[in-house]
Amino acid sequence: MGDDRTPAVDAFWRAYCEASAVDPASRVDVYGFGDSPEMADELAALVRTGPKRATAGLFEDHDPTTNPVPEPGVHSVIVDGRGEPVCVVRTTDVQVKSLRDADAAFAWDEGEGDRSLEYWMAAHRGFFARAQAAQGRSFSDDDLVVYERFELVWPPPTETI
Repeated sequence: MGDDRTPAVDAFWRAYCEASAVDPASRVDVYGFGDSPEMADELAALVRTGPKRATAGLFEDHDPTTNPVPEPGVHSVIVDGRGEPVCVVRTTDVQVKSLRDADAAFAWDEGEGDRSLEYWMAAHRGFFARAQAAQGRSFSDDDLVVYERFELVWPPPTETI
């Protein structure tokens, strides 16, 4: 899902900045996860309440001007399937490598399904194939993927993982 900047997102970002002494003019990315409102809701909830501390996206979908690759230290406002802000995360690590180079530690950190590499690979092959097909492109395990780890910074976590 793309840049979902709304007045509600801007207000949420400003509240976080005021509470955390972060410059509100600093880069902030805004996005929902997945390719449906239901998936955005489900994955945002996993970030807000528990195990999701990573995400992966196709490198090809990034553009230096409109959708740059995340960088450590950059904040993102995560939105739900209606575009409402759910939380703020801060990127801690970014790697670009092929899908076939995913590892069990990353699958675990992504926090989806049973958190296994097998589940993660099957889910992401399907997701990336749908995304590429929608753009008239094919997908392979050799395609470059942006592997991003992050920490939840706002609101504070409600439970220990």
